[in-house]
Amino acid sequence: MRYLFSTGLFGAITTGVSLIRGTRESPVTWRAVLAWVSWAITFSLAIGAVIDTRRYDRGIEVALDSPLAPTQAKRARRDEKEAAKAAASKRARTR
Repeated sequence: MRYLFSTGLFGAITTGVSLIRGTRESPVTWRAVLAWVSWAITFSLAIGAVIDTRRYDRGIEVALDSPLAPTQAKRARRDEKEAAKAAASKRARTR
């Protein structure tokens, strides 16, 4: 539910509502078509960000072009280092 109220998605929805109100009774021109295409791109990017955030929070790998990819890689390296340290500690205790 918290993903539904992300700022990008909320902004895209409110922009879509105002775009509907503004183009309801006006003729279809190239500017109106361009505005709708721009809105569709913005909306899809917002949906992609929500999907990436949800995947990141669940520990599922995100796409390499995602803004969360470097953070996820850093977290994976840290977890790997901690696991190696715990294994070394366990080996030292068993000797």
